[in-house]
Amino acid sequence: MFEPTPADAKAVAEADIVFVNGLGLEGWMDRLVQSAAYKGPVVAATAGVKVRTMEEDGATITDPHAWQDLSNGRLYVANVAAALAAADPKDADDFRKAAEAYTAAIEAKDKWVRAELTAVPSGQRKIITSHDAFGYFGAAYGVTFLAPEGVSTEAEPSAAGMAQLVRQMKNDGIKIVFFENMTSPKLVEVLAAEAGANVGGTLFSDALSPPGGPADSYLKMFDNNVPQLKAAMLGM
Repeated sequence: MFEPTPADAKAVAEADIVFVNGLGLEGWMDRLVQSAAYKGPVVAATAGVKVRTMEEDGATITDPHAWQDLSNGRLYVANVAAALAAADPKDADDFRKAAEAYTAAIEAKDKWVRAELTAVPSGQRKIITSHDAFGYFGAAYGVTFLAPEGVSTEAEPSAAGMAQLVRQMKNDGIKIVFFENMTSPKLVEVLAAEAGANVGGTLFSDALSPPGGPADSYLKMFDNNVPQLKAAMLGM
């Protein structure tokens, strides 16, 4: 779990504007802003998102992973560009042009994702992952994601929850379980062994790969994830 450092507090104190995802993702940010005595604007990139909920430890909470739906990615861009233009009016036109170009790229990627997944019959659109971070993706693109743990990558799944997933995997013929880059591989390995399934590749959800890796940008995250998901679902 991320813990802010004194250097982080100094960076926030000296910032002209602070951006957050919002939706409860950065539980530490309010404390950091307060401790840094930051007085500028704090902008939530998720403003205007149609919020989803998820279950964690028996409670219904806000799902913060809105970026997994590319239509929400367009909202992120619009919110960031508007905030930058307000903070730096003389460069507002540059921000607008950059936002327009990136929005076009996001829209093209969204069309590509939908085209790729049309090859998968609706009855086969089920995936097991190690962390429940794909609710927005599933709702946008018609895929059911099942996971043994909730929004916290620190959560420990219950034995009953694991057993239920194993039964569902066997009943639905799900043969591949995916790692996510923010979670321990041990959970996936145990689940695959119990269900007689194979371990797939790595999906990127809460963080990107290092520079030069397979998912070192927002759009490349989809380039990495979608072909793997498609192949797994078609192989069922």
